[in-house]
Amino acid sequence: MQRNKFLIGFVIVFSILITSFVFYFYQVFFSENILVEKGDQLIVIEEDMDFQDLQDIVYDKGIVNDMLSFSFVAKLLDYQENMKPGLYLMKKDMTNLQAVRMLRAGEQIPTTTTFNNVRLKSDLAGKITDNLQADSVEFLALLNNDSLVTAYGFTQDNILSMFIPNTYEVYYTISEQSLFDKMYAEYQRFWTEERKRKAEVLGLSPTEVSALASIVQAETIQPDERPKVAEVYLNRLERNMLLQADPALVYAVGDFTIKRVLNVHKEVDSPYNLYRYKGLPPGPINLPEIESIDAVLNPDEHNYLYFCAKPDFSGYHAFATNLRQHNVNARAYQNALNRSNIYK
Repeated sequence: MQRNKFLIGFVIVFSILITSFVFYFYQVFFSENILVEKGDQLIVIEEDMDFQDLQDIVYDKGIVNDMLSFSFVAKLLDYQENMKPGLYLMKKDMTNLQAVRMLRAGEQIPTTTTFNNVRLKSDLAGKITDNLQADSVEFLALLNNDSLVTAYGFTQDNILSMFIPNTYEVYYTISEQSLFDKMYAEYQRFWTEERKRKAEVLGLSPTEVSALASIVQAETIQPDERPKVAEVYLNRLERNMLLQADPALVYAVGDFTIKRVLNVHKEVDSPYNLYRYKGLPPGPINLPEIESIDAVLNPDEHNYLYFCAKPDFSGYHAFATNLRQHNVNARAYQNALNRSNIYK
């Protein structure tokens, strides 16, 4: 009888232990361990991080409720030796098993890259890689690689026209070369048959459209005026006139603080000095926005050959069909600059 009591007691204790173990096992693997009150949280795992770095991230952000159970599951699933860099979304109410499986599989979420207000290749390299693992120096090296640029059908002067300012969805871990390839694919997608046809009607290639659009964009801060400004330059090109674009001259001088173009600036010997050289510059002087490109492709119809900023500094311009009227407009603006003490 005593033996039976001992056996029954052993079975009860063993059952309790087994039940407790199973319950703990279930809790460790299948209970929610990502803090609910924090909501969904983004984490970035860099290439050179180890598991301790990840633990520090989720601890500092207060993402994981029970670090011990999280680490235990990670160890069982051999995650420490299979970490993958990327941008990951730790969803609220996730279990340890769901979180570790996601991280181990490298199921990162896409992020975005946005670039605008770019003048130089170095500007572009910095902005396009800003939210990515890709290195700006490495990307700049691609932009300066003659053989690569030529293989894509561009030159060192016009390669920036391949990059259409917009917001693009990419993965955080995208390589510099893959990012370059994606931008080329986006360029091809942008230049639809309709846009190509409109460029052909104007007698321009897509890169020439971008070059002109960059000047138009620099000339006016008023988007609704861009088609009108574009037509002025198209009229001048048609008549084989010098474009005499001040923004291109500023680009040639390399001093972007210039507010007033002087005769001394016009002496610079550069293909971007359109006071000396006819036609379009060899490449864009900035990254023209889509709206600026479309303004060139869809210009207003008029006979204006000149324009000058209005003296009210509204950002709009006074247009003229002849040099006499243009000179009147120009003097009014120059007098306004003098009154504002703007001499350079």
